[in-house]
Amino acid sequence: MSITVGDKLPAATFLRMGASGPEPVELAPRLAGKRVVIFALPGAYTGPCTTAHVPSFIRTKPKFDAKGIAEIICIAVNDPHVLKAFGDSTGATKAGITMLSDAEATFTKAMGMDFTAPASGLINRSRRYAMLVEDGVVKELHAEESNGTCDISGGEAMLAVV
Repeated sequence: MSITVGDKLPAATFLRMGASGPEPVELAPRLAGKRVVIFALPGAYTGPCTTAHVPSFIRTKPKFDAKGIAEIICIAVNDPHVLKAFGDSTGATKAGITMLSDAEATFTKAMGMDFTAPASGLINRSRRYAMLVEDGVVKELHAEESNGTCDISGGEAMLAVV
């Protein structure tokens, strides 16, 4: 069952690259008492993830800041090394978007947002979605019907409901 509006996010520990290598990042403290936007994508360096999804949040980041969003987090089922390089190459890191690795898809599966598409080479990946989270509770959730599109889960669509 997929997570829905009104649900509390499951506890999760992600990975990100630190100065000395991969380091754990607990989700709950990042959400406590804050309004945060989280978006997830099927994979770093894949078509719409690179050309549409991440760029839409880079474009809208200043407007989210102005509306009191404490952080924008991008989650992908990739290792933290790949996600760091992806954040650097797209400009997401420079724009202030937090790139978190759900390397084993633990969070993605707990959310009910996982999929597998062997013909595309995507195994145990995340569906494409974006959500507004307030103090750990989902307030808005925009999940794409097709993982190859980025319409309702893009930065502009999420900004319209924040």
